This record gives sequence, C-alpha cells and structure tokens, in this order.
Amino acid sequence: MTTTFPTWIFDGTAIPDPLGCGERAVRFLRALKHPKSPSKGKAFQLDPWQERIVRRIYGPRHPDGTRIVKTVVLLLPRGNRKTSLAAALALLHTLGPERVPSGEVVSAASDRDQARIAFREAWGIVRAHSHLAAPAVTHVVDSRHIIASARHGTTYHAISCDADRQHGGTPSFVLADELHAWKKRDMWDVLKSGLVKVKGSLLIVATTAGRGQENIAHDIVEDARKVARGEVVDPSILPILFEAGKDEDWRDEAVWHRVNPGLAHGYPDIEGLRQLAREGERRPGDREAFRQLNLNVWLDHSADPFVDMDVYDAGAAPVDLDALEGEPCWLGVDMSTTTDLTAVVACWRDGDGGYIVHPFFFCPADNLRARADRDGVPYPTWADEGFITPTPGNVVDYRAVEARIRELCGRFRVQEIAFDKAYAQPVMGPLNDDGLPVAILQLGWVTQSPALNELERAIVSHRFRHGGHPVLRWCFENVAIQTDPAGNRIMHKGKSRDRIDGAFATWMAISRAAAGDTGGSAFKSDEFTNDLLRWL
Repeated sequence: MTTTFPTWIFDGTAIPDPLGCGERAVRFLRALKHPKSPSKGKAFQLDPWQERIVRRIYGPRHPDGTRIVKTVVLLLPRGNRKTSLAAALALLHTLGPERVPSGEVVSAASDRDQARIAFREAWGIVRAHSHLAAPAVTHVVDSRHIIASARHGTTYHAISCDADRQHGGTPSFVLADELHAWKKRDMWDVLKSGLVKVKGSLLIVATTAGRGQENIAHDIVEDARKVARGEVVDPSILPILFEAGKDEDWRDEAVWHRVNPGLAHGYPDIEGLRQLAREGERRPGDREAFRQLNLNVWLDHSADPFVDMDVYDAGAAPVDLDALEGEPCWLGVDMSTTTDLTAVVACWRDGDGGYIVHPFFFCPADNLRARADRDGVPYPTWADEGFITPTPGNVVDYRAVEARIRELCGRFRVQEIAFDKAYAQPVMGPLNDDGLPVAILQLGWVTQSPALNELERAIVSHRFRHGGHPVLRWCFENVAIQTDPAGNRIMHKGKSRDRIDGAFATWMAISRAAAGDTGGSAFKSDEFTNDLLRWL
C-alpha cells in the first residue's frame, strides 16, 4: 500500500508559487515574535518542515489566482508545536496579508479550556510584538477570547464545541483544534456550512490521533489518507499525516523521529519520550497513551482490546441472508434497560469452525441526537442507514424486539433463542408461551470463557463473517477482557460510556452454535436452566 507519509516536506522539490503568496505568508510568520522563542529577539521559530507546509498551503494557485488548497488535515503528535503554528496561521488571516476585510477567523476546540489555550497562544504572539499589540492595530476582549484588527475589522475568535453558537457565522478561516476530542459534530457542521459562504476560505484540522472509528475526526483523517495514497484525487485537500503504523515497534527511536518532525530541531524532548517509553514497558495503559499521543497510532476504544480490530475487519465481506434461509440458526439476545441499546444477533455455522452473524439493534427514537452525544457515536446516521431500529418514544419498545425475533423464527431455522435473564422476561415470556425455543444462558466465569475462546479463535483465524456492520464493530471495539486466577475470561466494558451489547449477544449466539456443532452443550450441563423462566 502506498505510504501516507508527506515525503514532499523533506525532499526539496519545488512548490509552485506563481503569485508569491507562499513567500508572502512565510515572510509574515518570520516577522512575528513568540514569548517562548529561544531565538534572538524572540523571533517566531519557523523551522524548515513548517515553512514547507506554509508554502504548500498558500503557494499553489488556480489560473484565476484562487488558492488550490481549501482543507488541510494536519495529524501531528503532541509536542511538535502545532498549536504555535496554527495560532500563527490564524493571525496570518486576522492581521496579515491573508486577511479578508471584516472577515471572521475561528479557532474551535473541544471545550473552553482547550479554546483558551489556543487563544492564549495567539494573544501571546501578538503581545510579544509591540507593533501588533498597539491599540491602533489590535483590540482584545480577553473574557470572550477575541482578537480584532482595529484597522480592517477582521476578528479572531476562539470558541468551544460545548458553547452555544448562532448558525449565522461566515468564517473565512477555521482551525479545528484537536478534532479527535470533539464529542459531537454539531459545531463541525455549523463551521463547514459557514465556510462555503466565503470565497477562498480555508479549513485547517490540526489534531493528534484519537480512538475509535465512530467520530468525525476518524472520518476526516481516513479521507485524508485516501487522498495521500492516491485513492481519491482531490487537490483541494492537503493531507499532512505524521503517524506510525499499528504494527511498528513503538520503542524504535527511528519511528519516533519519522513521525515527530520537530525532534530534528529539539522538540519534543527526546529524553522525555524515552522516559514515557520506559514507563510504557511496565504499564500497558501508559504504552497505549504513548502510541496514541506521541506516535499518532489511531487506537481502538478499549485500552486492552479483545481482538485486533484490523483482524476483525477481515470478516467484513457481505452477508447474504437470503442464502441462509435453509440453514440452522441460533439467536443471542442481550436485552437492555428500556433506555439503552438492545441487541439481537443471528448466527449460522459456516463450514468447518466458521460462523456468520448478522445483528439487529434497537434503541429509543426520542432524543436520538442526545444519545449520540452521550455515547460519541452517530446514532442518527446509523438509524437513517438501517443499522439501528429506533422505536417510538423514549424507551425501547420491547414489542418491536419480540416482533423481530418472531420474524427471524419464521424466516430461518432457529434452533435456540438464548437470553441473558436480565430484563428478558417481557420478551422471553410470550415467546416461551408460544413454544418457541427460548433458553436462559447462565453467566459466569466458567460458562463464558469457553465460548469466548471459540469466538476469539474464529475471528483470529478469519472464520468469522459479520458483513462490516458498523454498530457491531463499535461494540467489539469497546470490549475489554477480565481474567480470573484460573485463566477464565469474561467480557466487560473498556470505559463506562461504551456499549458492548452487540458483542455480548454475539458471544451468546456463538456459544449455542458451537454447542449445536457437537449435538450438545460444550459447556456445563446447568448452562441452560429453563426452570428459571418460572422465577423471572
């Protein structure tokens, strides 16, 4: 696969600058000062790799003189001074030659604290230069994080995603700061829609790597990767991606230097990175933080994932449900409280030791956007695309879950319907009354571990096909594993907000399909205790 590494930053190739706009931008940045600069006179430090980036953004032009680059995706590990560079570029559009009369420059962050960091960086650069700080040149409203050009009416405003904002803004420049930390996309949509109102607007996404795939940052970075690899041709997007591969040795200092371009100029501190690496060798959580924040490895949600999600993704080939109608089928049902996610997973055996699964998810339709904000995943999009069934009201309609199970029993040769007894009675009771093959799956270390091993074996051996269902993937991504002193394992949530319902229902369905493979239970004889039905 073609690399996404920005080799053009270091290879010395010519960067077109027909109108001199790239040179003009570099000259403005070099005229700035920075309060922490070690250079003589506190001159703003613009190192060669940063200068190349600036020239590549502002130099190339269309024949009509408009800038070719409209979106910059800068994926850079912590400590490489992306905040300083981003603040300087914001000032280039506020006080410098890229300004638009009465234009609006916006720096948007995940919360007020991060927004204030961006503002303080820009304000520090202004204050370090007596000419820029003069009242006749700039006007600052510290409490509102605003820097305004007194001469041209241009304003720089640092805002946070958790603050209220009117939809009437028309920014000419937007910096999306640490996009991986944005918990919802409302502000992103507002700013993107505002940018198209202004000719020649520019969007810069400056972020470190995040976790999970169900967020706007992953979507933007993945699209930039496609542009970098040449899979998508879009000259308006400039991908600048400094990231290590998941399989690279995180202790290799050559990898550190490749993905941290500032190391050649003394930042971040190499001894500090060595200390973090030593701690990561002893503590898995610190190791994962080092890989994410200092090497830009985009991680799964769980710090201790059940399986490598790249291996899991190998099973994303489409599932043809029509072709499975004559095959034995097992259902796993993980009921939820009435306000959370309920999962029904159908499982079929696929040859020798393989499995095919297809999930069905249910959640309340009311406040779907609020639920998306809470869990950090696109519930509305999943609902629109048919991956989740929103039931009317603010609670899960158990009748819809029951109806789907009955539909599956009518369409497929369902052998068993396995329930966790928690919250199961409203759905399980009517099915049992009508003679459908319901059963309770007893939970515990000894009963869960064998089926978990079977599920893991199938995934790792590429004998597990799931059709790439995004909600099921998210659930598996969230799974972490607990192990008892005897070596038995169970699933649990990696973080309190995560959902693993689909993975848990898959484990239940796999457990029954595995037992069906031998004509009987592969586990203890009391795993299914139908007498419990009388006590629920």
